[in-house]
Amino acid sequence: MNTTTVLIAEDEHLAAEALADWVKATPGLQLVAVCEDGDDALAQIRALKPALVLTDIQMPGLTGLQVVQALQGEVHQPRIIFTTAYDQHALTAFELHAVDYLLKPFSRERFDEAISHVLRDASPSPADVAQALGAPADAPLTRLLVRDQGKIFPLQVDAIECLRSDNKYTAITSKGRSFLVRLPIADFETRLDPMKFLRVQRGCIVNLDFVESMTPDENSQLVVQLRDGTRITANREVSKMLREQSL
Repeated sequence: MNTTTVLIAEDEHLAAEALADWVKATPGLQLVAVCEDGDDALAQIRALKPALVLTDIQMPGLTGLQVVQALQGEVHQPRIIFTTAYDQHALTAFELHAVDYLLKPFSRERFDEAISHVLRDASPSPADVAQALGAPADAPLTRLLVRDQGKIFPLQVDAIECLRSDNKYTAITSKGRSFLVRLPIADFETRLDPMKFLRVQRGCIVNLDFVESMTPDENSQLVVQLRDGTRITANREVSKMLREQSL
């Protein structure tokens, strides 16, 4: 069996100890370092070149996200599993190509599940490496991490029908289901493909692939009807733009 070297970056002593014990007890894993802050973690990753990094997000010095971002573009690209008590970073973690995202407190079974994803393919493929090195920060999103009943799983962006938001939360609708994400809609707008997604109101973005029709109301504003029957009135500026673009 090939050995996967592991570095743990965790400032909470009990959490670091538990992770270290689990790593040591898992066949195929070899613990090479435990770091208590982000600066040390970055230095040790560059020096030891572990195949897998288990990192908290909130740490002294660099955060776990900043550590991974600092590694972007370098030759060595370890697999990353984030371990954190904060789920609001899930979107960023997925953009950074994390293998998994463990929300504290997580069980040994959940840890084993995440590790199995790594051990099934411990060596990054050329496509994985190209993706890790070549995905600019302004590239359109293709997948999101969403939560449902305590689980986190990927959602294909092309399957999103619409996003509706207040100032803090965004409800993402896809295939008859709605997922509440703790991010404002503005965070999504800049990363969604503008050829597919249109912000028709301040708090609503629709996927044009799921629009059935657009009908002007008594105020000459377009009522956008989605395939599922949802009706959203576009604001005046967007309504005017859509009328000017129609053939």
